[in-house]
Amino acid sequence: MTDLSQALALLARREQELAALHAGHEDWVRAFSHDLRAPLRHITSYAPLLRETLHGAGLQGVDAQEAEQFLGVMEQAARRLGSMLDGTLLMARVLRQRQPLHSVDLAQMAAEVRDALLAADQGQEVQWRLPVAPLLLQADPDLLRQMLQALLGNALKFSRGSSPARIELQAQALPDGGVRWQVRDNGVGFDGARAAQAFGLFQRLHREGEFDGVGVGLALAQAVARRHGAALALSGTPGQGCTVTVDWPAAPAG
Repeated sequence: MTDLSQALALLARREQELAALHAGHEDWVRAFSHDLRAPLRHITSYAPLLRETLHGAGLQGVDAQEAEQFLGVMEQAARRLGSMLDGTLLMARVLRQRQPLHSVDLAQMAAEVRDALLAADQGQEVQWRLPVAPLLLQADPDLLRQMLQALLGNALKFSRGSSPARIELQAQALPDGGVRWQVRDNGVGFDGARAAQAFGLFQRLHREGEFDGVGVGLALAQAVARRHGAALALSGTPGQGCTVTVDWPAAPAG
């Protein structure tokens, strides 16, 4: 009984420590949500006022052009910082979300995500190839949807210069009962030697001016995969597209 009492006491202490960690995490998220956005709002609000002041002062010629250039850089940096804060908050939500796993049809969800992406970007010719038959995974539906939005959204973005763009999601059963599914595109690709760094938050494989975004999508997909005990890998070749491979377990990890 002594050993059992000690074990129960240790478990209670660990639960208290975990609760304290969760509380600290919530405080951190609130700081990002409110405290850090206040100075950013000042920058974005006062930049147009400063532009009006400069115009009202009669600034002309090279001085006016330089002032406009400086303001443009400042506003662009503020927008980027706002996107980075949004991405950090999204990652925080993924890491703290604790929802029961359900049987989710990957094929149906991928089709829904595709339709939403096309509705937001109707000017691009895209050839989609998605599974038709049901493809069931044990997953948190919200997290799986965010993962698909990140992967299919990236495929669409980086294949924008291809005519037509081709995006494919295919799947096959693994010997242990899991599922390997892949998202492929025929876009700009990347140097495969840099694949490992792509999963870091705010890491980019292309120059900032070439594509929008701040480097959150693959980090988010990796976080979702790990939450489900899945493994994620990236491969690509410059000018020949990219493939994201996900090995999804047959049952929840642990």
